[in-house]
Amino acid sequence: MSAPAPSSPVVVDAEPLPRQDEVLTPGALAFVAELHRRFTPRRAGLLARRAERRAEIARTSTLDFLPETAAIRADDSWKVAPSPAALNDRRVEITGPTDRKMTINALNSGAKIWLADFEDASAPTWENVVTGQLNLIDAYTRAIDFTDPNSGKAYALKAEDELATVVMRPRGWHLNERHLLVDGEQVPGAFVDFGLYFFHNAQRLLDLGKGPYFYLPKTESHLEARLWNDVFVFAQDYVGIPQGSVRATVLIETITAAYEMEEILYELRDHASGLNAGRWDYLFSIVKNFRDGGPKFVLPDRNAVTMTAPFMRAYTELLVRTCHKRGAHAIGGMAAFIPSRRDEAVNKVAFEKVKADKDREAGDGFDGSWVAHPDLVPIAMASFDAVLGDKPNQKDRLREDVDVKAADLIAVDSLHAKPTNPGLVNAVQVGIRYIEAWLRGLGAVAIFNLMEDAATAEISRSQIWQWINAGVEFENGEKATPELARRIAAEELDNIRAEIGPDAFAAGHWLQAHDLLLEVALDDDYADFLTLPAYEQLKG
Repeated sequence: MSAPAPSSPVVVDAEPLPRQDEVLTPGALAFVAELHRRFTPRRAGLLARRAERRAEIARTSTLDFLPETAAIRADDSWKVAPSPAALNDRRVEITGPTDRKMTINALNSGAKIWLADFEDASAPTWENVVTGQLNLIDAYTRAIDFTDPNSGKAYALKAEDELATVVMRPRGWHLNERHLLVDGEQVPGAFVDFGLYFFHNAQRLLDLGKGPYFYLPKTESHLEARLWNDVFVFAQDYVGIPQGSVRATVLIETITAAYEMEEILYELRDHASGLNAGRWDYLFSIVKNFRDGGPKFVLPDRNAVTMTAPFMRAYTELLVRTCHKRGAHAIGGMAAFIPSRRDEAVNKVAFEKVKADKDREAGDGFDGSWVAHPDLVPIAMASFDAVLGDKPNQKDRLREDVDVKAADLIAVDSLHAKPTNPGLVNAVQVGIRYIEAWLRGLGAVAIFNLMEDAATAEISRSQIWQWINAGVEFENGEKATPELARRIAAEELDNIRAEIGPDAFAAGHWLQAHDLLLEVALDDDYADFLTLPAYEQLKG
């Protein structure tokens, strides 16, 4: 293993946690410091490029495939690296944070893959960052168990061959980790999450017949994928494992990345595993980038934007065609329903919708899809089993019938649904309830029988912002205004207080969440990510 360069020490600016020395070892911290010094300047340049590109979209209200990379798209000869055995069958993937109970339940869920999430499903308290790493180390060494303090129920891992393969998702490029300083600078959260996990587990995973596999979030261009590829090349040499051991699946959850799918796979081709259709962040990205593009870009209520909307169908079909043309997996979107233990009628309707969604994805050529709850694994599994049978995937289905034009991906006005007053109410409700939980350290939260994470909170606050700034008039004659949003938010606080009682209300972060939602939803200066101001208020 390479020795770290002589340097000033890494500073851990946090109260000590139990067992943190098992994660924050000198070697691991030296590796993170080296990642920071080598690659953070490039990351800063790429973030600046995002702002420049957004300004160009504001000026033109359009996007197109890149002329400078046309040769890559036209060259049919290149493919991504062959899939390792542990990632060849991905027909059902479960997602969730890396707390101890979830770690055991996700690995035991029957899903082929667990997306172990340090990003949108995790509020980045220092405790969550460190204990999440510990839980994965303990899982790989089979040193993990959990007993629920309320029910007394005990949880333990099944046999090794019954466990899901882990694909870990670090934070996006935009987020820093304030508790880890190198040369007096905060280290990007992506390098903290990736670096600690890779350093401790890369060789261990190879010994288990798997490998260090990653989901890459919030990618906006092929140049950002190139940075990740260079990180992988450096990291594999640093710890002394073979090049190509890493595999990365990129979430196509920004509108700009949708125009660069082939280029993203090309940049990562020796380490690429596939692309994923990240629905809610994708809609958030459309609103964010085209928020001042006029009425044609105004999205209706988020639940009215189904995956059969023409512009969403263009996105998913292009993703399948792109992946299979290049030998990569195409992974579908999230089934976020959380089954009710009390209302089977609600479950019956929801399960039918989940089945229809997964049937559509499997029929369209996807190789797998996401669920948020173990009870949904058998439903999704049945949909893909019906299409795949004994085949691990359907990458041989090239979808050459698909022909998506640049304009198709941003044809938001092809969907005839309109914003509604109940949609505004729901956006305020989800925004307040999610942000309050996030401020308590929870990143994946069940709200109204749906698993919400930072992406759905982003689309909620962005739609409030967009509807107000577009002067939307609802079906009841009311106009979207800051005053209406404030009134609905105040009513929601009253409803929550009545729902949970004054003591629980006082013990929570409800007023803080209310104020933060209104800040990011009403300010003229649109925040790129709500987690940036929220992180300043996150304790721990």
